[in-house]
Amino acid sequence: MRIGVQTFFSAQEKSPLGDFIAGVGKILEEREFHGIWMSEHVVTFRSYDPTYPYPYSDDGVPPAILSEMGMIDPMSALTVLATHTQHLRLGTGIAILPQRNPVYFAKMAAAIDLLSNGRFVAGVGLGWSAQEFKAVQTPFERRGSRMRDYIQVVRSLWCDDTSRFEGEFYSLPACIHLPKPVQKPHPPFYFGGESKAAFRRVAEFGQGWVGFRLTPEELTSRLKALGEILGEYGRSIEDIDIVVSPGADRVCDADMLARYGELGVAEVVVVCLGDSLDAYSRQADRLTRSMVLPASRM
Repeated sequence: MRIGVQTFFSAQEKSPLGDFIAGVGKILEEREFHGIWMSEHVVTFRSYDPTYPYPYSDDGVPPAILSEMGMIDPMSALTVLATHTQHLRLGTGIAILPQRNPVYFAKMAAAIDLLSNGRFVAGVGLGWSAQEFKAVQTPFERRGSRMRDYIQVVRSLWCDDTSRFEGEFYSLPACIHLPKPVQKPHPPFYFGGESKAAFRRVAEFGQGWVGFRLTPEELTSRLKALGEILGEYGRSIEDIDIVVSPGADRVCDADMLARYGELGVAEVVVVCLGDSLDAYSRQADRLTRSMVLPASRM
């Protein structure tokens, strides 16, 4: 079983930001974490509209830290990590694709894949904050259909000699996108979300699925539903790389890792944060003892 890290950088770290990000990459590689997943929120808010609850807390309220500090753009952080690491998989976890221009997402992602020699993972999702969509002047409604068009735009730009797409939400004229990513046919798409529509995106386009804040017991029903929809597309759960995070507020031990493994989870993602490289090292050492080493024996 693989152990990955989810993190973000706020520019409040106690060293120059570029040095800090590069140092974190070195820390994680030395301790044999599999990869790093970079979170995204382009803007945050003092208070959030309860009409659109945060899906990963019991009360629907986002964690306070979300309003207290920002996050550097994940594509920028992954670019630094691409040039200062050798083995870490570099994933967006999760990029809110319907808020982004798909052509620029494809361009930046291809650059990260090239700079890292084929280590980029396109973790994408719909987002949950209507206020964030309003800030980037993108409709919140029907964002699932919008993302479906955007995925096809990105895939064409990554794969086709001459790229083109015509859809309801995007019209890409015939054009040439170079250079292509290293990974063939393209960097993998890992989708977040637990709705039937999200599982259909996995079945139609995905190489992986990312479940967030799920215990093994909660995961069982999600995997059953995902497997049923995959079957409608002639695929099975074995075709999909299953990545799960128990969440920052839940302790994950060797027993929980074993139960994830029994369900077919390939990677467990844990939160690791620190405001200095020393603090980050201590946190990573703790996670190595409690997660990485037990997982290596599974």
